[in-house]
Amino acid sequence: MTPFLIIFGFIVALFLLRLVMFRGVIGEEAVEPPKGIIDMHCHTAGIGAGGSGAWISDALRNSWKFGLYLKIFGSNEKKVNEEGDELLMGIIAKSIQESEYVDGAVILAMDAPYTAEGELDREGGEVFVPNRFVGEGVKNFPELYFASSVHPNRRDALEELEWSKENGAVLVKWLPNIQNIDPSEKRYEEYYRKLVELDLPLLTHVGDEDSFSQTNNTLGDPRLLRFALECGVKVIAAHVASSGESEGQDNVERLLEMMPEFPNLVADISTLTQSNRRKYLPVVLNNERLNGRLMYGTDYPLTNTPLVTPLQYPLNLKLGELWRIFRTKNSWDRDVKLKAALGAKKEVFEMSRGFLGIAD
Repeated sequence: MTPFLIIFGFIVALFLLRLVMFRGVIGEEAVEPPKGIIDMHCHTAGIGAGGSGAWISDALRNSWKFGLYLKIFGSNEKKVNEEGDELLMGIIAKSIQESEYVDGAVILAMDAPYTAEGELDREGGEVFVPNRFVGEGVKNFPELYFASSVHPNRRDALEELEWSKENGAVLVKWLPNIQNIDPSEKRYEEYYRKLVELDLPLLTHVGDEDSFSQTNNTLGDPRLLRFALECGVKVIAAHVASSGESEGQDNVERLLEMMPEFPNLVADISTLTQSNRRKYLPVVLNNERLNGRLMYGTDYPLTNTPLVTPLQYPLNLKLGELWRIFRTKNSWDRDVKLKAALGAKKEVFEMSRGFLGIAD
């Protein structure tokens, strides 16, 4: 048998196998995504270039991840040092200007960890992206919106929340696993009441976190959010808690159990198409408890990695559609098209703007 016949036979076998195993759309139906979408979960970064005040830990800087992170942001250390950390926000804004579907992105600051006594814990920190840097930087780009990050242990936490609101913040971002925040602590009541007073939603990572060298994944348990929710805080559970377990139960299931009790609890679908989270897509896209409770986000710049390639979905997408999505150059448009084709509802793409009070 010639090599040509072997290869041809292999291709035919794969084609027939796909016909037999093809499952189609994961949600109820594929939708045509709307225009004017807001990505409410978008990261920037900083190394202190240009006087930004940002920093990263020595461990992260010396890790192989450092160069990779800058690369997927579309830059490198030399460029950032020459042009300043704001360069990365400019790259984000330009990509949004070129997007067919996405009109804006919420840029997340990232506070450092603080001790229980209110002292900065620089040694325990991985990244710090200051509120002043992001809050002032987004003013140069009409496509970008400010998300503050305020550690509740800070002595000036309440004042910083007020400053954030006065300077256009549309939400507050936490990543408890690396900021060493236990959301269930009763001493945060005043902080939570201030969020409610200022009408600032809390976007918090829920579930495991594996992008950094120092993490405490016990702090990603969705049930730790109960106290904040009882205080009336509007909580956005990032990634629908689609990673890890707490007390032997999938975190996504623990989150779903809380949905009927707390109407102020919603979630975002950022990174749900990622290879290590995609197994949760059937639950997230089809569970009635999440109807009207999901909003669009990307966790940019992770949309620039092979982890979210549409090539993972040959059993859910027709080959022509898969190829068209794969060839979409703009990372936001590619992400929107993929999630819509897999069955994310139109309301998911529309919710961010209204929930965050961002005008059309």
